[in-house]
Amino acid sequence: MRSNNPVLSRFAETARGTFGMTGTASMTVAGTAGKAAVLLAVLAFSAALTWSQVAAGRTDLVFPAMLVGGIGGFILALITAFRPQSARWTAPIYASLEGIFLGAISALYNLRFAGLPQQAVLLTIGVAAGVFLLYRFRVLRATEGFKRMMVASMMGIGLFYLGSLVLSLFGVNIGYFTSSGPLAIGVNLAIAGVAALNLVLDFDRIEEGVRLGAPKAMEWFAAFGLMVTLIWLYLELLRLLSRLQGRRD
Repeated sequence: MRSNNPVLSRFAETARGTFGMTGTASMTVAGTAGKAAVLLAVLAFSAALTWSQVAAGRTDLVFPAMLVGGIGGFILALITAFRPQSARWTAPIYASLEGIFLGAISALYNLRFAGLPQQAVLLTIGVAAGVFLLYRFRVLRATEGFKRMMVASMMGIGLFYLGSLVLSLFGVNIGYFTSSGPLAIGVNLAIAGVAALNLVLDFDRIEEGVRLGAPKAMEWFAAFGLMVTLIWLYLELLRLLSRLQGRRD
């Protein structure tokens, strides 16, 4: 069964030359980690620039930055997902656009809860490192049952978000995105847990790509896939921490 992360679900086809990639070099775990570090650096730099502008008083840039970064990042994500061979060019652009988006939304959260984004960053790093260690020592494994559970969870989350969006268009607010109640916190915690466990499937698919001898260019594609999951995890943790902080105030 494929990974529920669409970005990392096509390594087997790639290794067999489906995407027309050529070359003798094959992808490695170390090479993928290096590419991921580059993308994270691009994202951090872009986010820091946006954050500094907002901190300097340019609060008028928050929503335009969120709009441009969010929509632009989504478009680049679709292009990369459907054209993996373009990842070496599209992934850095995606990282920079998502950096603009994250810098803006993080600055917005920081205006209400000072220091909250920094806590979310540290928590994201800690959770990702913890999942990696559990995967590395085979405490967490991407079994077929685990993959089926993750696919079902992702479909449920997708339908939940889509349903919330459709209802909001008709003026129906279910309250999840604005509530700090116990139910909203519980749902948020569950979604963040699914995002964290999705890293297990990402790590497994990278190992499969290495085992199958996928082209080295796929390191950019794999690194991009990890970025997608880490950004999702950060946003869910940021929302969760804001809810917990809101209940204290």
